[in-house]
Amino acid sequence: MGILKTAIIGAAVYAGVKYITKKDPITGQSIVDDLFDRAPQWADKAKGYAEELKTRAGNAAEDLAR
Repeated sequence: MGILKTAIIGAAVYAGVKYITKKDPITGQSIVDDLFDRAPQWADKAKGYAEELKTRAGNAAEDLAR
């Protein structure tokens, strides 16, 4: 039973990797290519959110210290 379970999981992982690396016929890019293209934008957004959170936390700490 363990071998069958491992074979099914392996087939599912293989199919998933094949799907996300398959090139789109219209754009010529895969899902992975699209993720790599958008990652820098997402990192910049995350940095902005982190800075905003630090500012809010600092303001809250100042308000509580008064």
